[in-house]
Amino acid sequence: MQKDVGKFGISDKRGRVKTSSDPYIPEEGRKEPSLCNGCKAVYKNKRWTFDPDFYETASKDSGSHWVTCPACQKIEQKYAEGVVTLRGGYLWEHEEEIRNILKNEETRAMAKNPLERIIQISRQDDALVVETTEEKLAEHLGRALHKAHQGEINVSWTEDHARCRVTWEREA
Repeated sequence: MQKDVGKFGISDKRGRVKTSSDPYIPEEGRKEPSLCNGCKAVYKNKRWTFDPDFYETASKDSGSHWVTCPACQKIEQKYAEGVVTLRGGYLWEHEEEIRNILKNEETRAMAKNPLERIIQISRQDDALVVETTEEKLAEHLGRALHKAHQGEINVSWTEDHARCRVTWEREA
């Protein structure tokens, strides 16, 4: 008997959960090519990329569609899917180095997926809070920081895997 599992990632086979739905990404996709007004990302072949040469050529083509990419929309509306909270005396002694690690990891992530970005890094009381456009980026930032500086890390996900909260702490 063949079970109808539908689209990959939404059946209950082997405990798979429904893939998270991002409210900023339309299910029907976008017209191609689409160019982001803000960050100059390009939507082609059903994915967002940074391709400066293609962007330059397509921006002169009247058939291109000008849009705001999902990451730029999330940044504008401060819609964070991931939050990394950093605490401890060690953090403030090494703040500049830690901020550099976060920015470098963001740059690496953006090279693979332009929708993975840091929305903001802000100091809130005794913590440094990093908000991200994608939940997996928050987890990645926390794990990269833990790998470089040890400390205590805790990663928690909402039940539907739409949000990720990471806390990292190191006293000395």
